[in-house]
Amino acid sequence: MIENLNGTALITGASSGIGAIYADRLARRGYDLILVARNKARLDALAERLADDTGRAVEVVAADLGNRDDLGRVEKVLRTDASITTLVNNAGIGATATLLSADIVKMEEMITLNVSALTRLTYAAVPGFVKRGSGSVINIASIVGIAPERLNGVYGGSKAFVLAFTVSLQKELADYNIRVQAVLPGATATDFWDIAGTPLEHIPSEIVMSAEDMVDAALAGFDLGERVTIPSLPDAADWDAYEAARQKLVPNLSRSVPAARYRLGG
Repeated sequence: MIENLNGTALITGASSGIGAIYADRLARRGYDLILVARNKARLDALAERLADDTGRAVEVVAADLGNRDDLGRVEKVLRTDASITTLVNNAGIGATATLLSADIVKMEEMITLNVSALTRLTYAAVPGFVKRGSGSVINIASIVGIAPERLNGVYGGSKAFVLAFTVSLQKELADYNIRVQAVLPGATATDFWDIAGTPLEHIPSEIVMSAEDMVDAALAGFDLGERVTIPSLPDAADWDAYEAARQKLVPNLSRSVPAARYRLGG
């Protein structure tokens, strides 16, 4: 086995799609891996291939992160394995049905996975990173986090949470040598679409990026030190302008009196 210089990356939703590509890319960067997903057969096959191809140590944890006991097992790994230097919160589900036609039980399951599980795993990992003086968290959000009207509103809301949570962590952990990145993919060619209810072939090809290109761009953004990476955005200045507009609002979001335009009959 090759000497481990980068530590271990734990990747959720790692059995296919974006998660499997993150596993491949991080293994080739010298990370050992802990792969988490429900499908153990897929995990085992991926782990064997990556170990053979890269010489890295690859463990698998078969777990349904929507199940509290399974989630607890992964949390325990993050709390106790001091070799873990990177957490990739990739596991998630989506929906394309309109809000009023969506199954509320499915929407609640989405919130559990996209919001609650991601939060608990981050809380399990970060104290160890702080104690050890370094670490990285990569949270896979979505462009619907800033454009929720594009798809199902609960899905958009869950990804807006991921973005807001990430930005808050960036501020809170700024002095602890911990990197926190939010990745906001657009439409990406994975099985997400079939599961979400709209087959990929129904999505205009000009807006669909390959999962390989998406992950490679996200990792390039990570290398550049980006806190928020939108793989398809041509000009980073557009995001900077968006963030500057948000920051301009901040001083006036909480004041002791209402804005003058609300003082009716004044």
